[in-house]
Amino acid sequence: MSTTADRTSAAALDTGVWLHGVVAEADPATLAGITGIAGTPVRTVAAAGLVAVVSDAPLTEYGEEALRRNLEDLAWLERAARSHHAVVDALSRAGAVVPARLATVYRDDDRAARALVERRDELTATLARLTGREEWGVKGYVVPGATPRVEEPAGGGGAGAAYLRRRRAQLSAREEGQRIAADAAAAVHTALAGCAVAARRHAPQDRRLSGAPTAMVLNGAYLIDRDGLDAFSALIGALADRHPEIRLELTGPWPPYSFVAEPEPHPVRGAA
Repeated sequence: MSTTADRTSAAALDTGVWLHGVVAEADPATLAGITGIAGTPVRTVAAAGLVAVVSDAPLTEYGEEALRRNLEDLAWLERAARSHHAVVDALSRAGAVVPARLATVYRDDDRAARALVERRDELTATLARLTGREEWGVKGYVVPGATPRVEEPAGGGGAGAAYLRRRRAQLSAREEGQRIAADAAAAVHTALAGCAVAARRHAPQDRRLSGAPTAMVLNGAYLIDRDGLDAFSALIGALADRHPEIRLELTGPWPPYSFVAEPEPHPVRGAA
């Protein structure tokens, strides 16, 4: 691990300062094994009673113009997101952390420190709210065949008419199944939110992203007291029994991305 004290100026090295997250205090032993965004060691910038965990980022790849271009490159974006998340995840396992928005880059340590000063009250309050708590995710997927079947209407006519009746019945059954699953997802989220410190319902992921064979109808995030996890898990089990039309999946713990304010991104520029 390197520190601000033993580092040459980022501006002199033509590197920026990539912010991973903010903590109340950083344990050197925790930081020692963490690699930052560009394969460089993470280090700290302290100000206003807060600690920013950062890593040096070459401006040729992470400067304002380069970022604008690279953020359109999905392969680059995935690598950057994985590197950033790995640091935030390690910090969250050691204690409360306010994760930084992806691609928050400052021109130098002074600008990073200034941001801590400007956001001191907000960051301090957020860290206090997150202490002793974790983010857990609950996803809900449609269970095929778990909803009532719509009977095919009887009727005369030839094969063409019978085919149209079957298609209408199938579409009606699909729509009814989706409605029932959506209602169940809403009920599940409401119940889980009542057991959580805070809750957010994100947009369902596309099947290509989730990798699930059926549609996602619930993509919830819940901030849970660590000593309340058993009760939360038990509630998920009870809700799964109550709503067999959706399959519930508990994921986590995650860094609390869903429960921190996202300030406007800071473009890389020289200190004013």
